[in-house]
Amino acid sequence: MTNQQDIRLGADIGGTFTDVVLDLRGKLFSAKVLTNYAAPEQAILDGLEIVLDDAGITPREIDLIIHGTTLATNALIERRGARTALVTTEGFRDVIEMRTESRFEQYDLNLKLPLPLIPREDRFVVAGRIGAQGQELLALDEGALDKLADHIKAEGFGAVAIGFIHSYLNPAHEERARQILSAKLDIPISISSEVSPQMREFERFNTVCANAYVRPQMATYLKRLRVRLKEMGAGCPLFMIHSGGGLISVETAAAFPVRLVESGPAGGAIFAADIARRFGLERVVSYDMGGTTAKICLIEDFQPQTARTFEVARSYRFCKGSGMPISIPVIEMIEIGAGGGSLAWVDAMGRIQTGPESAGSEPGPACYQRGGQRPAITDADLVLGKLDPDNFAGGKIKLSVEQAGDAIAREVGDKLGLQAEAAAFGIVEVVDENMANAARVHAVENGKNISDNLMVAFGGAAPLHAARLCEKLGVEACLIPQGAGVGSAIGFLKAPFGYEALSSQITALSRFDAGAVSALVSGLKASAESFVRSGTDAEIFYEVTAYMRYAGQGWEIPVALPDRPFETADKDAIEAAFRKRYAQYFGRAVDGPEIEFVTWSVKAQDRRPEGERVAFDPQGRPRQGAENINQRPVFDAAQGGAQTSAIIARNALQAGERISGPAVIVEDETSTIVTSPFDAVIQGDGSILLVRKGA
Repeated sequence: MTNQQDIRLGADIGGTFTDVVLDLRGKLFSAKVLTNYAAPEQAILDGLEIVLDDAGITPREIDLIIHGTTLATNALIERRGARTALVTTEGFRDVIEMRTESRFEQYDLNLKLPLPLIPREDRFVVAGRIGAQGQELLALDEGALDKLADHIKAEGFGAVAIGFIHSYLNPAHEERARQILSAKLDIPISISSEVSPQMREFERFNTVCANAYVRPQMATYLKRLRVRLKEMGAGCPLFMIHSGGGLISVETAAAFPVRLVESGPAGGAIFAADIARRFGLERVVSYDMGGTTAKICLIEDFQPQTARTFEVARSYRFCKGSGMPISIPVIEMIEIGAGGGSLAWVDAMGRIQTGPESAGSEPGPACYQRGGQRPAITDADLVLGKLDPDNFAGGKIKLSVEQAGDAIAREVGDKLGLQAEAAAFGIVEVVDENMANAARVHAVENGKNISDNLMVAFGGAAPLHAARLCEKLGVEACLIPQGAGVGSAIGFLKAPFGYEALSSQITALSRFDAGAVSALVSGLKASAESFVRSGTDAEIFYEVTAYMRYAGQGWEIPVALPDRPFETADKDAIEAAFRKRYAQYFGRAVDGPEIEFVTWSVKAQDRRPEGERVAFDPQGRPRQGAENINQRPVFDAAQGGAQTSAIIARNALQAGERISGPAVIVEDETSTIVTSPFDAVIQGDGSILLVRKGA
């Protein structure tokens, strides 16, 4: 079990960089190394050696390692998982291919749906049927399953996914099928009633398929990582951060790897929420831009918004519905292919486009001088003067302005008749506008106004683009926290041990049974607690949520409920809470229709200690000694050209100092661009607050 004074290490494997952060009883040491695709654990070990050397401790002194990774996500996007067999109810073989009736681009006559994760020839059906109320309508054909096990073994499948109709209400058939298959198969078998016990067959079947698809790969990787850490001398417990923002054991992660799909971004949202709490900021938009993607998340009352479903690998201009739905608890955010490594290109209509393809770490952007020939966002930032070619990543990676300029000219400038600087500005402006549009859409979908929020920007590339993004969004202020370049890994260290258990049971509010609901919630609490207790013996807190709707509606909304046994008299209070929540989403509640429960959720977690509160200072005082400062020209979009900009080391700044833009505040892991419409005010904890001039 853990205590609050542990020496903790957070490791975040991203698409381009692997970030490692060591918390030595409140003092942070960090390292940023290129991700190793062939052996992802090696980058963690390399970063671990750096921070241990800086801290002056040995691996044996580490008490806890917390890890998040994009490996499961990448395996799904790139279709690099195990050959998986889907076993499903007779008549439902094609559910994952038929999808739903929704068209993500209604008027596109040439619309192409994403291919299912498992091809039709690898999907098998068996007789047996559970009804909509959980009753058995037709017995399971156990003989057919026994023969199917022989076929799966002979064909050399690497994993099995089982998804039967209505198993979220009654898992008996799925559990029996697993028992029969496992008697003859020595491969992992995932069942939907454990992976995603929620209604809606397409989403549930797709989620269990995704879990089975990446399970062998993730289990092998996690086993390899534990062995390598132990060989190094770090024999401490290893925990994973899941998509909902809590910590789970390696064993749970290996059994349910689909829960890791958004683990890295979840750490970033926790990091931003902690910043919001310490500064007392009730409305925040977090902006996390790394090497491959940019993530935007709304945070209210110091809590990131959450959801029960999200999409991986949106294939059609990031349209909602064009990806692979994963039905698990997740921190809700919008993610687009806009990172430092996102490649720029010119489409058939002569328009500059960026992403979603990324140069990653191998070969990386052209300026890395590692064989990359196509221009990335980092190349454009370098040509525009935002980056110092000799001090990128603390001087560990030397950048070539010449190779960046050549790549931009070859792939963009020459095709459009633009000089390198103009082409670079076009690339950066396109990616900034894409991110601004994503933020606007995300806010509107949640009934919010994006300009009402303060931005918290982190990730290696976000501080380079945050000020310009604020200009586009009408956001008046932006915080760049200490450790922004490795923000997600720091977020891991602040994450609680937590797990969310769910159960779908459609019940009309008019037939509310307090005893039955209390029993259901109690069971969910016990289930969630069993996962949490693998890592902590601290007090556990619970959040109870009912997902409700008007009868006949296709989707439901979350309604927070008290954590206590329910009474018959609670019916009216629950109805009032639903109507209030519904009005928040849609403007007003509706009179007349029946209200019904769809899904119940219980989140169990402990609590990490809160950081010290920090006074919010938007004014500051003019910095002294500015006449001795270094300078270089940096392109400023608001002025339409390069502007002489002060270059200041972040560790040379004192709390309360105000720096007038344009300026560049540099540190080993990133650089903060202060554009001409903004000033920078250093906060009491060392955070940089970008504030609009005159605001």
